[in-house]
Amino acid sequence: MAHLLRSRVPTWPPPPRGPSGHTHQEHDTGQQCYDLLVIGGGSGGLACAKEAAQLGKKVAVVDYVEPSPRGTRWGLGGTCVNVGCIPKKLMHQAALLGGSLHDASHFGWEVAQPIRHDWRKMAEAVQNYVKSLNWGHRVQLQDRKVKYFNFKASFVNKHTVCGVSKGGKETLLSAEHIVIATGGRPRYPTHIEGALEYGITSDDIFWLKESPGRTLVVGASYVALECAGFLTGLGLDATVMMRSVPLRAFDQQMASLVTNHMASHGTRFLRGCIPLKVERLSDGQLQVTWVDLASDRKDTGTFDTVLWAVVFPVRGLPALSLVSCP
Repeated sequence: MAHLLRSRVPTWPPPPRGPSGHTHQEHDTGQQCYDLLVIGGGSGGLACAKEAAQLGKKVAVVDYVEPSPRGTRWGLGGTCVNVGCIPKKLMHQAALLGGSLHDASHFGWEVAQPIRHDWRKMAEAVQNYVKSLNWGHRVQLQDRKVKYFNFKASFVNKHTVCGVSKGGKETLLSAEHIVIATGGRPRYPTHIEGALEYGITSDDIFWLKESPGRTLVVGASYVALECAGFLTGLGLDATVMMRSVPLRAFDQQMASLVTNHMASHGTRFLRGCIPLKVERLSDGQLQVTWVDLASDRKDTGTFDTVLWAVVFPVRGLPALSLVSCP
């Protein structure tokens, strides 16, 4: 296998281009050569690729989304476009509109009560908008003559990657420079029984077809508070469970103002608590067992959804080690 792989992978730089505009390697082996290859189609990767193309370089972007444990997947654009800033701001805006409707009667507006929110209609609108951005990013790459590959990439050597399509077809791509811009993904606390089997993360919350219902958000990160905040604003029962202080990396006076504001608007907080296990009951609800670290007392609660929003790990760095194609 190693001999066959070496026979397919040329050394860098590639040979001069022939009359057809292709290198002899491209013609003979299907090898595709670029000045710059970007692995990752998020904000950083796309900006890097478009800037290089604008400077006259031959550029390609390789992007692949590993489905979440719940099977959620999305298109080009990375976390911000698909499961971060954009859908979060849209759902936050939906929550703000709900608050305005509740206040409208004080300013003379006659609004039918009770005010109800249709999660399915909102989710469909958000997802359609995100898909339009996915397409827009592809058009921008095409306009700048940047080649886009929906491949899962692995390194063959320091100038070559092997891309595998959804159908299993392999393609070799080589470049003088390769940028790793794979971004981050949420993680599950796999040491907690039932966390992976029954929980979701921010990779899933924005793509749910149905309302998450009564939700336990585990974590004290800004992702945890943002999600709990818009869920409360949409009229859902949201509880935040945190081990220590909220927004640890932020100014703690501001962090207190944020959590106090959320609590005054209906978000519940379980402070100094950590979950021990998650179980599915016969009625489909999730029973969470946790322990209060101060008293060492265990307690339980039932929820429709458990959202893990702990700190994100950095991804992609292990890819710096060279690996062979399958």
